[in-house]
Amino acid sequence: MYAVYAFCRLVDDVADDEGDPAAKCRRLEEWRARLARLYAGEAHDGIDRVLMATIRRFDLRQQDFNDVIDGMEMDARGPVVAPDEATFDLYCDRVASAVGRLSVRVFGDASASADQVAYHLGRALQITNILRDVAEDARLGRLYLPRDLLERFGIPPEPEAVVHAPRLEQVGRILAGRAHDHFRAAAAAMARCDRTAMRPARLMGATSAALLAAQERQ
Repeated sequence: MYAVYAFCRLVDDVADDEGDPAAKCRRLEEWRARLARLYAGEAHDGIDRVLMATIRRFDLRQQDFNDVIDGMEMDARGPVVAPDEATFDLYCDRVASAVGRLSVRVFGDASASADQVAYHLGRALQITNILRDVAEDARLGRLYLPRDLLERFGIPPEPEAVVHAPRLEQVGRILAGRAHDHFRAAAAAMARCDRTAMRPARLMGATSAALLAAQERQ
């Protein structure tokens, strides 16, 4: 997990840097090429060696790493602002569920049901984070709330307009409902998985669901 975290942290730092978008995308492409070399058996430094050992031990899929990079690239190209529903779901899959697909294998379950845990729990966690960080993201010129929902409640799809929008709560409650649906679906998928392997996922789910409930009370 330290190896997977190191990869995620490093590519996330690229996306969050204040540099030129084109330069950030080039650095992410370098990570994509680096992964290709790892899967070809070529390691150049300590991070490479630890990642290669982890990939081989847990049979991690190259596409899942590339999906994470694709998610970072969505942020690197410029602030995400009011994506459509399909893009919103794709973003959640790439920056959260893809990490889950890597993680469940390290936890000890590579089944199709474990992938379903990653699919649903990743979305639940990411939606919870998006709801928590609306104001902070707006200060950075970002707005991850779906454009379709904002327009339904007459909220301009602009970061500076969202924070004080009178009907923002309705958007939040709809997304919170989606997150709860994903938490329930993740729990159902966990019941079909190795119980010990799913312990970290259960802890993450319980913690995040409690945070979401606290946000709803506020």
